[in-house]
Amino acid sequence: MKIENNISLKKFNTFGVDVNASKFLTISSIEELEEILIKEKNVFTLGGGSNLLLTQDINKLVLLIAIKGIEIIKETEDHVYLKSYAGENWHEFVLWCIEHDYGGLENLSLIPGNVGTSPIQNIGAYGVEIKDCFHSLETIEIETFKKHTFNKKECEFGYRNSIFKNKLKGKHIITSVVFKLSRNNHKLNFSYGAITSELEKNDIKKPTIKDISDAVIVIRNRKLPDPKEIGNSGSFFKNPIISKEHFEKLQKKYPEIPYYTISNSEIKVPAGWLIEHAGFKGKRYGDTGTHEKQALVLVNYGNAKGKDIFKLAKKIQKTIKESYDIILDIEVNVI
Repeated sequence: MKIENNISLKKFNTFGVDVNASKFLTISSIEELEEILIKEKNVFTLGGGSNLLLTQDINKLVLLIAIKGIEIIKETEDHVYLKSYAGENWHEFVLWCIEHDYGGLENLSLIPGNVGTSPIQNIGAYGVEIKDCFHSLETIEIETFKKHTFNKKECEFGYRNSIFKNKLKGKHIITSVVFKLSRNNHKLNFSYGAITSELEKNDIKKPTIKDISDAVIVIRNRKLPDPKEIGNSGSFFKNPIISKEHFEKLQKKYPEIPYYTISNSEIKVPAGWLIEHAGFKGKRYGDTGTHEKQALVLVNYGNAKGKDIFKLAKKIQKTIKESYDIILDIEVNVI
């Protein structure tokens, strides 16, 4: 293991923000991680850098978790228990599952980032979340460098949330995740209109998990910018969930407002619609702005500082609160 000094993190975060790490180390095995944590407790961990906005230099040891590998833990007639180590690229892992006809993650195709960070956010898209196929994960506790296993209940998953964003934030490093995936009779989820439309366009009446994945990839490529071409972290804000009474008041004023019914008392409203109708879609402020095709995505046009992007986020939050009396929660991790 070789610790490097004064390393730019620009290529290690999908926003492409240029901040500096005072010390930097790539971790390729659990043994290396244990070894460094015995010596060093003041660490900052990086995975795929996809759910992250860096607003300042990191004056501690940055650990890039690059532990690779995929293992079959157990198989039954209907399911496979699949362990992926934290450093595996999420989309490549999903494609590997599809190639082996393991179902459950196809709706989560093309989401940027690595497997190890996916449970922290309980990533989700098109009607599916990580928790739907999650079995367990393994961590190393930073303070004690001891190994721990968390089951689904212990992870306390919520909407784009988990225990690792709250009580255990910064206290554990996820080293691997185990998923319970279907081997046959896949339960397909294509209830979202965009997927249905894409399947109909291609005259697919009996879709496979690959068909679902292909449709999701086409939709995401059409709607969302590629971080390799323009810096971004995907959806910057969570879709707010408001009371039915609050929604009914908004609907009288904005009859076209889209919504998803969560329960008899709660309604989810698309944050992208709120931001777009508040006039932010495609607006540019120096080297930052909102994407021209999706207002929910904040972008770095080249040399934006993390503080510039965060300033725009705060401006959007203020406007949405004043316009709709809705508080937009930030989805990405702001450092």
